[in-house]
Amino acid sequence: MTGAVGAALCGAALVFGVLAIVRGLRRSEPTPARTGPRTGVGLRWARLTRRPSGPAGRRRDLVLLGATVAGVLVAALTGWVVAVLLFPMAALVLPLVLVAPKPRDVELLEALDRWVRTLSAALPTGKSIPDAIRLSRRTAPPQLETELGVLVARLNNRWDTRDALMRFADALDSPDADGVVAALILASNRGSTGASTTLTALADSLQAQLAGRREVETERAKPFTVVRQVTIITGVTLGLAFAFGRDFFAPYGSPLGQVLLLALVSAYLGSLVVLRLRARTRPGDRILVGGRE
Repeated sequence: MTGAVGAALCGAALVFGVLAIVRGLRRSEPTPARTGPRTGVGLRWARLTRRPSGPAGRRRDLVLLGATVAGVLVAALTGWVVAVLLFPMAALVLPLVLVAPKPRDVELLEALDRWVRTLSAALPTGKSIPDAIRLSRRTAPPQLETELGVLVARLNNRWDTRDALMRFADALDSPDADGVVAALILASNRGSTGASTTLTALADSLQAQLAGRREVETERAKPFTVVRQVTIITGVTLGLAFAFGRDFFAPYGSPLGQVLLLALVSAYLGSLVVLRLRARTRPGDRILVGGRE
């Protein structure tokens, strides 16, 4: 009877997996109905599991589906029903720790530094601040490409330079960007007088900030490296022990043992989530406000 139930579970899992993969492939092309924000079940799922948008979210869902199928197979073959929960939990949490969080402020500072130096090089040729901004769009860093495109479009539509720059600062939503935008607003009010010197000094200041931020991020990445190594070593050791020393895990085969195993693994994964949350950089207070209507 147990074998029949296991076979049924395996068959259902495989069929469900194939259907889900086929459905995912059919939706690989974006459609107008899905360009807006997700609603209903999709929105709740994205919020609950912190699903990234775009292809990364689809890849994450496929990994989660594969982990669920693997958990069902392990449960059917070994009788460890807890695997149905442990495998998806690990698939959700472990990628958060195996990859350190990307420091958006460092990437944005690097992009702002490149952009400011491009502007400072264009101003001595006699161009105004709006003209220099239009020219800088051709070599815009990827982190600023979209926002710069909107800024240039507003300038071309005869927006006031200050208003367009304030909206640009709101789009970037960063205290570091506010300093750059404030310098550009002041330079545009003075008719670009001394703007090149100001922007060059600003770029040097951004370089100094970058050096400090990179040092901080290097120190912050060290706990992730240690936890990643410990997690990999522990997982490999427990996997080999489970494969070749099943007697050691025999107490966890009982219903109470599986509950205890679920509690222990949940506590460990929860500590990893806390580590990830503690490592997040809190955004600073902005100095430019009022750009939005």
